Amino acid sequence: MANDIELPDSPAAQLPAVVARNEKLVRERFWKKLLRYSGHVPFSEDLAAAWYCVTDPTTPGRVRGILLAAMAYFVTPVDALPDILPAIGFTDDAAVLALALGMVARSIKPEHREQARKALGLPPESGT
Repeated sequence: MANDIELPDSPAAQLPAVVARNEKLVRERFWKKLLRYSGHVPFSEDLAAAWYCVTDPTTPGRVRGILLAAMAYFVTPVDALPDILPAIGFTDDAAVLALALGMVARSIKPEHREQARKALGLPPESGT
């Protein structure tokens, strides 16, 4: 894949460019891949909630950066375990997402989860 964003030499200056590249990748590929594999990805609801958290304008930049990195790993065709492997293909993606969610769990709001369930065609959680 061609790199559309030139990265500056300084690692500190690279972060905004990396986040922008991850955001572009996620916006282009996220829903297509999630919906294609949602029946095989046990963490689909968490991924969709992460999407709604990332697209929420009140979400802090640090949280967006962490979630975009995890989501970019999910949509990238080359990763530690190819996603086409039955039963184990998404375990590395799950580990990356679990780590990211653990870091930003307080930022994923109930409304993000509700939007995720609706987008995936799941019934609302009981009590909502």
